[in-house]
Amino acid sequence: MGHTYTNLMYHVVFSTKHRRPLINSDLSPRLVEFIGGIIRKRSGKLLAMNGPEDHVHLLGIFSPKMAVSDQIRDIKSLSSGWIHDTFGDQKQLAWQEGYSAFSVSKSVAPKVVRYIENQQEHHSKLTFEEELIALLEKHGIEYDPRYVFD
Repeated sequence: MGHTYTNLMYHVVFSTKHRRPLINSDLSPRLVEFIGGIIRKRSGKLLAMNGPEDHVHLLGIFSPKMAVSDQIRDIKSLSSGWIHDTFGDQKQLAWQEGYSAFSVSKSVAPKVVRYIENQQEHHSKLTFEEELIALLEKHGIEYDPRYVFD
């Protein structure tokens, strides 16, 4: 085969450190733009991003030229630096150390987009902790409950 063809789509979830409710309505839309730019600069595409005040869900297509862990590291590092530089009252915002990333097929991508778009409504019924455990279990990921949350 002469060319490389990929569709590396991921649903990524990460929270603010200690799940502090720091992502406000002023920050959120600008954060979506900034993170979308990070992903585009790495030859990817942000398809959806949303979340309540303490965590972020994003659906993106990532480039095969970079490991998923490196792309998420850059997203978190660059966005927290940008937040500190741009929003003087947000110096305390930091991202948790870890993250969750779930592969997504094109056929279920619209369902994941709707799930991400409805985060505020979703979290009126479910905590972040309950949601993350449900996602881990749905995707068959083994975990030790003692180490899931910081």
